[in-house]
Amino acid sequence: MPRAKKKNSRGGQHGGVQPFSDEDASVETLSHCSSFSDVTSVVDEGGDVNEDAALEDYQFKLKGFIDSTVDKSAKTRQGALDGLKTAMATRILYEFISERRMTITDSIERCLKKGKGEEQRAAASLACLLCIQLGSGLESEEVLKTLKPIFKNILADGSANVQARQAVATSLGLCTLVAEDDIFDVYATMECFESLFTHSYARADGSSPTVSLPTSQLHTNALLSWALLLTICSASQLQDILSRHLPKLPSLLESEDVNMRIAAGETIALLFELARDLDSEFEFEDWDQLCDKLNALATDCNKHRAKTDKKKQRSVFRDVLRAVESGDFQCENIRFGTERMTIDSWQRKRTYDAFREFVGAGMNYHLQANDFIRDVFELGPPILVDSATMKAMKISRFERHLHNSAAFKARTKARSKFRDKRVDVGEF
Repeated sequence: MPRAKKKNSRGGQHGGVQPFSDEDASVETLSHCSSFSDVTSVVDEGGDVNEDAALEDYQFKLKGFIDSTVDKSAKTRQGALDGLKTAMATRILYEFISERRMTITDSIERCLKKGKGEEQRAAASLACLLCIQLGSGLESEEVLKTLKPIFKNILADGSANVQARQAVATSLGLCTLVAEDDIFDVYATMECFESLFTHSYARADGSSPTVSLPTSQLHTNALLSWALLLTICSASQLQDILSRHLPKLPSLLESEDVNMRIAAGETIALLFELARDLDSEFEFEDWDQLCDKLNALATDCNKHRAKTDKKKQRSVFRDVLRAVESGDFQCENIRFGTERMTIDSWQRKRTYDAFREFVGAGMNYHLQANDFIRDVFELGPPILVDSATMKAMKISRFERHLHNSAAFKARTKARSKFRDKRVDVGEF
C-alpha cells in the first residue's frame, strides 16, 4: 500500500542564496550540505554575509522566475522554468513554495497545455520537483489532482511532441509515488504506462515490432515509471502483474535500444525480487531460457554495438543475472554529510534512481535535509550538524594532494618493480 500520508509534511526549512545555473549547482550544493539554517550562511574567511539581505535577494530572484513563466516569449518562459527547476533541485524551499503553490501549479498547467517540446519537458519536470518539495500530503495531492489529467492526455496523444511525452512519462510516475493517496488510482496510472511500453513486446508470432528510437525512449520511460510504482503495489496486485507481464518482459531484452534492454533487465530483476518476497519458493517457467538471454547480454561482444553501450550493458546484466539466478544484489553505499545509506535491493535502487533523476547533484543534500525523502528511505529526522563540525571533518585540498601524491608514488614504485624485466623472478 502507499506510504502513510503526513499532512503538510515538508522537505525541511527553506534555504538561502543559490546560483541557478546547472553548471554551478553541484559545487554550490556541497557548500549547503553542512547547514539547515533558513538562510545559507556560507562565510569566506575574510568577511560575513548579511543573511537577511541574502534571503531577500534570493526570494526576489525566485519571484522573478515565477512571474516570467507567463511571459509572452517562449524563451523567457523556458528560462524561468529551468531557473525554478535548479532552485528546487538544490535547495529546500518549502515555506516559500507552499505560499505560492497554486500560482506555480497554474504556470505549469499553462506551459504544459500551450507550450512546445522543451517548454513542456521543463514544466513536467518542475511539477515533479514541486511535489518533492511539498512532500507527501494534501498540498502535493492537490498539485497532482490538477496536473494528472493533462499528463495523461499528453501521454495518450500520439500527435503530441514525443519529447514532451517522454518527460511526462517520467514525471507522472514519481508524482504518483509522492502524492497519490488512492491505491486504485495508482493502478490506473500503471495501466496508462502499460498501454505504452507493451507496444514494444514481441508479437504473437514471436516477431519484434519496429519502433523508432524516440518512441522506444518513451516506452522505456513508461516502463521505468511503471516499475517504480511496483514498489508500492499490494500483494494481490503483484500476483496479477507477475502472471501477465513476467512472461512477456524478456522479449524487450532483444530491443535494438540499449536503454530499453537495460530498463527491461532491471525491471525483471525487480519483479523476481518482489516475487520471492511473496513466495520464497517462487519459480519461473522459462527460467533457463531467461538466464541464457541474460548471460548473453552480460557477455555481449557484438561488433555492431557501440563500446560504451556494451560496457554499460554488461555491467548491468551481470547484476541482473545474479538477481535472477540466486537473488543476490550488489549493495551500494551512498555517503552524504556525516551519514551513509545502503542501497541493498532492486526496490530501493529503483526509488533512489527515480529521485536522483530529478534532483541530480542535489540528491545528497535532499537525503540530508528533505524530511519526505528521508522518510521514503527510512533515515529518520534530519541530523543537524554545525558548520564548525563539518569543517573539522573535511580534509584540506593540500592534505588531500599530499596523500594522493604519496599513494601514487608508492603504487608506481610497486608496479615498476614487476614491470622491470631485469628483476630476477626468483626474488618473488
